[in-house]
Amino acid sequence: MYEINSAAVIGAGTMGLGIAGQLANAGVPVVLLDIPANGDNRNAICERALERLLDESQPGLLHKDFVERITIGNIEDDLDKIRDADWIAEAVVERLDIKKALYKDIDAIRKTGSIVSSNTSTIPISLLVEDMPATFREEFAITHFFNPVRYMRLLELVQGEDTKREVIDCLDTFCDQKLGKGVVVCNDTPGFLGNRVGVFAIQKALHTAFELGLSPEQADAIFGRPLGIPKTGVFGLYDLIGIDLMSDVAKSLESILPEDDPFHEVAAGLPVMQRMIDEGLIGNKGGKGGFYQPADPARDISRKTLDLETFEYRDYVPCKLQVALDAELSGDFTPLLSLDDKLGTFAWEVLSHTLCYAASLVPDVNDSLVAIDDAMKLGYNWIHGPFEMIDMIGVDRFIARLESEDRPVPVFLRTAAGESFYSAKKKRLRYLESDGGFSRLRRAKGVRRFSELSRTLKPIEENAAASFYELKHGIGLVEFHSKANALGPDSMQLIEHAVDYASEHHCGLVIHNDAQHFSCGADLGTILGFVEKGDMDGLDAFLDHYQKTLQSMRYAPIPVVAAPSGLSMGGGFEVLLHTDKVIFHANSVTGLVESLVGVVPGGGGVKEMLYRWYEREGDITKAAWSAFMNIGYGKTARSPLEARELAMFRDGVDDWIMNRDRLLRAATDAVRELAPEYAVEKRQRLAMPGRDAWREMQEWLQKAHDKGHLTPHDVTTGSQIAMIVTGGDIDAGTELTENDLFDLERKAFVTLGRTTETRDRIRFMLEHGTPLRN
Repeated sequence: MYEINSAAVIGAGTMGLGIAGQLANAGVPVVLLDIPANGDNRNAICERALERLLDESQPGLLHKDFVERITIGNIEDDLDKIRDADWIAEAVVERLDIKKALYKDIDAIRKTGSIVSSNTSTIPISLLVEDMPATFREEFAITHFFNPVRYMRLLELVQGEDTKREVIDCLDTFCDQKLGKGVVVCNDTPGFLGNRVGVFAIQKALHTAFELGLSPEQADAIFGRPLGIPKTGVFGLYDLIGIDLMSDVAKSLESILPEDDPFHEVAAGLPVMQRMIDEGLIGNKGGKGGFYQPADPARDISRKTLDLETFEYRDYVPCKLQVALDAELSGDFTPLLSLDDKLGTFAWEVLSHTLCYAASLVPDVNDSLVAIDDAMKLGYNWIHGPFEMIDMIGVDRFIARLESEDRPVPVFLRTAAGESFYSAKKKRLRYLESDGGFSRLRRAKGVRRFSELSRTLKPIEENAAASFYELKHGIGLVEFHSKANALGPDSMQLIEHAVDYASEHHCGLVIHNDAQHFSCGADLGTILGFVEKGDMDGLDAFLDHYQKTLQSMRYAPIPVVAAPSGLSMGGGFEVLLHTDKVIFHANSVTGLVESLVGVVPGGGGVKEMLYRWYEREGDITKAAWSAFMNIGYGKTARSPLEARELAMFRDGVDDWIMNRDRLLRAATDAVRELAPEYAVEKRQRLAMPGRDAWREMQEWLQKAHDKGHLTPHDVTTGSQIAMIVTGGDIDAGTELTENDLFDLERKAFVTLGRTTETRDRIRFMLEHGTPLRN
């Protein structure tokens, strides 16, 4: 019986460091080793690695204190430290000779029953362990993580010919439950699954864009969110990863894939890219730019695009297509495939070849289409997997178009003729096997994806922004599905109706969705509409409905549990603040950031944080200052552990888990646990700090402005936050109710809505996706 309670990672580069960090996040003590450095400090390489792990721009740890769980050393002086490790993960350079020599050293030291794995993405197990004894081969596997390890959900787990099933089962369970990964078991084939399909798609998009003469802006306007692919697009993704690195990845796959593999048709490098590499235009990491030069709004520098003929940077020209915007908003990309122009040709060529390539991998490379879909969704952040996309097009329609173009139809695609790859039957989701039969889609115990479950359910109510469903055990569920899950009037109306219905018919309510982000906040477009028209009565009514809806949720006669992942910001976080319990994903980002766009939280966020800080501090003035500072600076937490320090996570109430695919099950379990003894707990009035504290805060704001730390509008916004948390011009000790605090929030929001600065900041945020700082 294998069990992992301690670990060692050899190789402190990007991947090894990320793996060590995630083990530390999981509470596992880990030894991190690399080669000795030159000079007196032989552990300098690992010491510098830990500094990168703590980098504020993209921290690898859920909390900085977790670095204490990592012991560092080097493989010459400290290899003995791996002696007691239950799992030894190798993540050294992709050279077979180096790996083989290291395995012999590891095997001489490791304890009996320990597991050894490699993070290789290119070398088959058969070659890695060909010189090793049977006892080593039986306990060896490939565990291929994706970068950055903390955030990317996919783990490709590869079993060798001699690997014990118990070893694979142990790694599968541990990486799922403890490391939070979606584990896809792969055969020992070149490129496994994620990179094989993902790099093919990227290379096909790149080559097709050049063949059709598309600009980077045109190509990325299609090969991005409209297709359910990350917004970077193909040229933006090359810049993000690094043009030199992506070229190396393509060459690596080309060298290991069979000669007849279609990848070779798109693997060739392009002369223009070699010139870019030679001139140091390798993307974001190089500092000089790549296909794009990023904008810097703070310095009033706009985004630029490389003119591939003159090799000079020109102004970025957005390619705004209504059909692409419609596809992004609706989630239906299929109209793009029918466009009678170069962009339509681009969409069809790239997507159809990618989908055919994915279909050609079943069953020889992997028996299951689910594994391929999971690899692309978890490893490349596609919203839909290849086979889900074929179903959206229609299997027969897809085959017919391929045949009309005299293109070969993959055998497995032909098997699906007259059917679909996924289908719901008797409230069970099934998928097509390579032999033409259907099997029930089963996940590990505790894993439930609402994106899959919803295909077997009919909503009780739905609109363009949200839907309301009934789950098993009499539990209701609200799902947001607007763009970025921004919350507007439709969202609030749906929540309002769901709370009313669930209070009568259900034992509890869950707020959850499978999107990348739970909610990026209140719909700024709706707010800007009121501001631009000067309709302050309309703005006040919108906020009043928002507040009353969340208050009705908080005081519903049934427990309400939220299960967020990704961003829960502003108005989205205000939803969480009004639930009985929150089950956070480990990488949840939370905060009230409204001050950054020149307004205050208007859905009860200030009120709730004031109560939270008062419950923690026991002193209303201290609580007011804590709420004032955190909301005024728009502080965010990048994990539940950071949220705890900002009173955004309640000890003994809220919870967090590593794997987002386990959120839904955890939330429904929480509802069932709370429901039998559930009783609504009313909040007491707050004796407010009053005018003296309000004036002190205003004086602090003015001093910060005089020192150049705050803009004039920051002072205006901060003064309104101060008015809410102190009660404003009232005597100290004056008691206010929750509704009084709601009224103060609306008053402050509307006051700011009348200013041109707030209007300009909201406009800038909507246009650039980042706050305006002036």
